[in-house]
Amino acid sequence: MRARRLRASLKGWGGVAAMAVVCALVAVFALCLPLSGPRSVDDQAVAQSATIKAEEDCEDPEKQTLSPSSADGDTIQKIKNRQGGKRKLIVGVDQNSYRWGYRDPNSGKRGELEGFDIDLVHRIAEDILGDRNAVQFKAIPTNERIPAIRDGSVDMVVRTMTINCERIDEVAFSAPYFKTGQQVLAPKSSPIKGYDGTLAGKRICTAAGSTAYSTLEADKESGKLPATTDISKTVPNQLDCLVRLQLGEADAVVTDGALAASQAAQDPTVELKGDAFTAEYYGVAMKKDANDLVRRVNQILVDYRKDTANGWQASYGKWLSATLGKISEKSEPPPPQYLRTT
Repeated sequence: MRARRLRASLKGWGGVAAMAVVCALVAVFALCLPLSGPRSVDDQAVAQSATIKAEEDCEDPEKQTLSPSSADGDTIQKIKNRQGGKRKLIVGVDQNSYRWGYRDPNSGKRGELEGFDIDLVHRIAEDILGDRNAVQFKAIPTNERIPAIRDGSVDMVVRTMTINCERIDEVAFSAPYFKTGQQVLAPKSSPIKGYDGTLAGKRICTAAGSTAYSTLEADKESGKLPATTDISKTVPNQLDCLVRLQLGEADAVVTDGALAASQAAQDPTVELKGDAFTAEYYGVAMKKDANDLVRRVNQILVDYRKDTANGWQASYGKWLSATLGKISEKSEPPPPQYLRTT
């Protein structure tokens, strides 16, 4: 398990950036919906093959996904057959990550959720249910993403969630929809220069349940991170890391560079320190046995990338270009590669 954790940590971390105010997240999961019925023999074989492949060869977890398909299976039919007002896609998201999933009080939209991840959710709902607004959003903290999927509280999570080796043992992921890398965020006045020896004696904040923490733990054990670096400050949600940084209770935050850039744009007293030191990929997370939903989301992502007018590129231009610049290989994921099951 330790070897797998080390491999996973080197591939990237999950975690989310936060806005500069404390918001109470709604994390009540009242619906326990069975998202898939009995699987066919073929689906069972595919799922078993995927699990075996993932366990044997996890050097590239972002490639451990199923090929695209527009077909409806048991999981999608159950979503479509929900009665009355419940005929919606139930999606776990963030509501505090600026430009990804957040409520802008100045938008004039009554505090509706907006951002890059939210655009993708609307596109998925439009394809599956024919209505981009047929979505029930559930705000969940970082450390509740996988439990929410596994207990059926949500159909999927679209929340800047990194695909890594440990997670693909617990949930299924789509192909990557975004590429980023981990960076250090600290006050501009800080002597910290990046993910290096200047972190000696410093207090680093990460979110519990994120791969950020497991990577810090592994790097400290291996000697890559100074032994005197304090990594004990973990919080349920990355939002709290920014607050701790602002209050002087932490010296630095380690999180995805794409999210940290938006955070720095919100708070002019902090900045990114050093270059990104990992490569990681965000994916849509779903139940392990929801093969038809995984395949459908992968097909949606293929079409979303091709749609230059109202797809991935347009959403990037609207939400992320101001903080990340023009689209480049640093953010746009490579062409997807799918798991071979035969």
